[in-house]
Amino acid sequence: MPDIPKAPRPALGELLREWRAARKFSQLDLALAADMSTRHLSCVETGKARPSRETLARIASVLEMPLRERNALLLAAGHAPEYSEEGWGAPALERMRQAVELILAHQEPYPAFVLDRQWNVLMANGAAARINRLLMDGRESRHGNLLHQVFDPADFRAVIVNWPEVAEKFLHHLHAQIVAAPTDPMPRMLLEAVSAYPGVPSLGRLQGAQAPAPVLTLVFRSSVGELKFFETITTFSMPRDVALEELRIESAFPADDRTAAVCAQLARQQAA
Repeated sequence: MPDIPKAPRPALGELLREWRAARKFSQLDLALAADMSTRHLSCVETGKARPSRETLARIASVLEMPLRERNALLLAAGHAPEYSEEGWGAPALERMRQAVELILAHQEPYPAFVLDRQWNVLMANGAAARINRLLMDGRESRHGNLLHQVFDPADFRAVIVNWPEVAEKFLHHLHAQIVAAPTDPMPRMLLEAVSAYPGVPSLGRLQGAQAPAPVLTLVFRSSVGELKFFETITTFSMPRDVALEELRIESAFPADDRTAAVCAQLARQQAA
């Protein structure tokens, strides 16, 4: 999937007002929580005062802003960004890549893969490739982006038995991204892109139909019968790099003995 184009950088006051509205903070609420006067905050929002880096750090902390948005706040105020954004292949992240590779290897014979903020698949273990080939009858996916794989009728969507339920789960994730970073256009653009596919369900359509299971199970049809998985997500603790904060590792586990047996058999066949 191509990179999302960069939107024009908003003014500092506009950023603060949007974040206050998203977090339901009045000027008084934010000023008190950030240890500043309401008058000072008002002057910052109207452009009459230029806040220090320390003041912006307190504001960002109160508003629970992601690192990418904290950098945007600093830039809007005329300061240099605080947090680096190394590419996933950068030498500075070598140790982190080794840790991720270890997690992927230990997940065998079950699938695991790494996603960036745009849901692009950056890495995957051998089990993920084996399961993908089985589900797609040897065909390659049309997309390197997980969202498009799930929503495109010509991709993995065609083999997901409980696709409406799975689609709703991903829509909830996208809406959570929008809430977490209300000034970031990327998740809104992704939501618009996947909503253009036919038959995309409305959020909440399935709620109340039956008692929810403890974890959503993804059910796939395959040439060897239905395969069932549930997933966990792993992230880095206390990252200080933008890309690392946005990175996540999704690990799939078999939800029944049959699926576990198929995964083990595929691994043995590859090793033979």
